[in-house]
Amino acid sequence: MSQESTSPPAAAQADDYLERRALRRGSAGWVLLTGLGVAYVVSGDYSGWNFGLAEGGFGGLAIAMVLMGAMYACMVFALAELSSILPTAGGGYGFARRALGPWGGFLTGTAILIEYVLAPAAIVIFIGDYVESLGLFGLESGWPMYLVCFAIFLGIHLWGVGEALRFSFVVTGIAVAALIVFALAALPDFSVASLDDIPVDSSAAGSNSWLPFGLLGIWAAFPFGMWFFLGVEGVPLAAEETRDPARTLPKAIRWSMGILVVLAVVTFVAAAGARGSAAIQEAGNPLVEALQPDGRATTLSRIVNYAGLAGLVASFFSLIYAGSRQLFALSRAGYLPRFLSLTSRRKAPYLGLLVPGTIGFLLAAVSGNGARMLNIAVFGATISYALMSLSHIVLRRREPELPRPYRTPGGVLTSSVALVLACAALVATFLVDVTAAFIALAVYVVALAYFGLYSRKRLVAKAPEEEFAALAAAEAELTRD
Repeated sequence: MSQESTSPPAAAQADDYLERRALRRGSAGWVLLTGLGVAYVVSGDYSGWNFGLAEGGFGGLAIAMVLMGAMYACMVFALAELSSILPTAGGGYGFARRALGPWGGFLTGTAILIEYVLAPAAIVIFIGDYVESLGLFGLESGWPMYLVCFAIFLGIHLWGVGEALRFSFVVTGIAVAALIVFALAALPDFSVASLDDIPVDSSAAGSNSWLPFGLLGIWAAFPFGMWFFLGVEGVPLAAEETRDPARTLPKAIRWSMGILVVLAVVTFVAAAGARGSAAIQEAGNPLVEALQPDGRATTLSRIVNYAGLAGLVASFFSLIYAGSRQLFALSRAGYLPRFLSLTSRRKAPYLGLLVPGTIGFLLAAVSGNGARMLNIAVFGATISYALMSLSHIVLRRREPELPRPYRTPGGVLTSSVALVLACAALVATFLVDVTAAFIALAVYVVALAYFGLYSRKRLVAKAPEEEFAALAAAEAELTRD
């Protein structure tokens, strides 16, 4: 690791380095952060999860949702503790840096970055499809639509974090309210018999009406069970822009997860029970499909359709935020080119927003395959989940006396459950989309080559996450002496 001299000129340079890479502090309280946590995920309630019915049936997806919900719950409790220890923009990268060293930090940060760069690229395609299906102003899905979305929402982020989070909070509120309206509207048509109406594959081991594709279908449905919660782990990335982060972050993380669990159960059961699992298993818009069994649009189905667009916008917008903060932190510490962490007069990491935004736009415009990009994002996410859970275990074992304003209920048992389930989910991605998994691995290889051959020797000792790790090394050295 490169060390900076303690002479006055070098110290001044270090102060200037961090000053040019400072975020606006105190911009968000726990309510806005709770909204951010829900915003990351809410689009997954409107579409995507239902494809898991084609992998595992209602029972298989239900079990997968419970197991993945348990994984996220255990993980966010661990993250709540870790974020109270190290409340910086590095989030998961910072936690892993302290626990697993520079390589572990880079592996974790890269996995998170893969998730938060690929997911907006996928969602912007879905936004285009929604706009076209709704017939809004005669607009069609395609690169001009993607460009407009990125330009508008990147512009709001460049305006300032406070304005961005308030915008996200309002749009998320609309999407959540519509999910409640949907569940109430679907209730009169609900039937238990509709839940397990997918034909049974008698050749599958353990198959029955609730598990039409057998026991293996449960595992194959893991990535789709994740869609109800994917992204909530991004709340700690707002740490440096939060008021009293040691208290605010754990509270926001817990509230976000609680709200998402309720929305997941209500949405899943209401949609499958109103129309039938077979009817919505391949629908691009399952909630709308559930509200119009005869194929004719109703007032309520139109409301839910428009709200689905709001949900997509909320997730797209908030994932851009998360990706920019992870890129900012990795760049500030020297893991990625340092110029990417420069901030504007309004304390927004403008290159950290524009560079991944440009990459996301190009991916969307060139590939047009939103499902493939989401599968790549899920692959990156599961790696980061395993490494962040492992980081909690390592820090609990190695540094038990480290001040912890918040402590994870259950301790290492909780994070161990998250670790095991994250590894199972990682393997499950190969069952769903082998190509996406290998694309993500290829990106990983390139990133690791860059780190190993270049940036590993050029880390910035004054970056918060690096200072935190250096302090741990110094304390360990004193203990040995």
